[in-house]
Amino acid sequence: MTDTTNKPPTEAVLAPDVATPEVVPAGAPQRKPASLWSDAWKELRRKPTFVISAVIIVLMVVMALFPTLFTSVDPRDCNLLDALQPPSSEHWFGFDLQGCDYYSRTIHGARNSVAIGVVVTLFSTLIAVTLGSLAGYKGGWIDSVLARLADIFFAIPLILAGIVLLNALGSKSVWTVSAVLVVFGWPTMLRLMRSSVLSVRELDYVDAARALGASDWRIITRHVLPNGITPVIVYATITVGVVIAVEATLSFLNVGLQLPAISWGLMISVAQNRILEAPHLLFFPGLFLSVTVFSFILMGDALRDALDPKLR
Repeated sequence: MTDTTNKPPTEAVLAPDVATPEVVPAGAPQRKPASLWSDAWKELRRKPTFVISAVIIVLMVVMALFPTLFTSVDPRDCNLLDALQPPSSEHWFGFDLQGCDYYSRTIHGARNSVAIGVVVTLFSTLIAVTLGSLAGYKGGWIDSVLARLADIFFAIPLILAGIVLLNALGSKSVWTVSAVLVVFGWPTMLRLMRSSVLSVRELDYVDAARALGASDWRIITRHVLPNGITPVIVYATITVGVVIAVEATLSFLNVGLQLPAISWGLMISVAQNRILEAPHLLFFPGLFLSVTVFSFILMGDALRDALDPKLR
């Protein structure tokens, strides 16, 4: 019999698939687990397009909320003796046909234009997220009914529907224009939300939550919605700019906001007959409108690239 009592112990051999746990010193800060949004934020901060568009959007929102920070001139304080005066060192944007300071009117015009874009996008997103989540998760006849309803509204062009309904309505306030655009502005986002929920609801963590007895409401709000809303957020960002452009188009066609309201679309509509005589009437509101719409589109593109891992 061989005596093994005095032999040195053999070295332990770890299986190749067993990882040695990392020893964290006491008191060391714990690492936060990476998430889609934290990774996206790191990616966005390095994108010049996102930074530039974000600065412009914040500037336009502040301008819409607090126009007196940018000008102290009353946009309705007009003098016909100054009508159609060109830009000067004292009045940067010149005067309009009524002799009103055009810089002040351009600044105050941001309120209605931006307000309609934000309000329409917000309510359209709420409708689309609610109905899209319900249709995608429940399926069956609910999905069929909501999908066909969305198809009906989707088949009607937004601008054409706005022209028809706004011509039929007597009042054309900010809320009236917003309500009409909301009615026809949600179908595309509903389709995006529905398709995103359909891809998420069959994943393992949703099945695990369902097996543990979680209610449908909890599964949708805690698991499906946070992981399926990303495409809608990206599209909604672009939609704000699109709605601002649609409002300007309707006002230009004289079916949107009406005087004495102030908006970039109305200013462009008034300027169309005096482009050669006073080109500043078209240039300045058109510039602000184009920059704002372009900034929201750039923001949407940057969010899409950052939130979609396949595009990195």
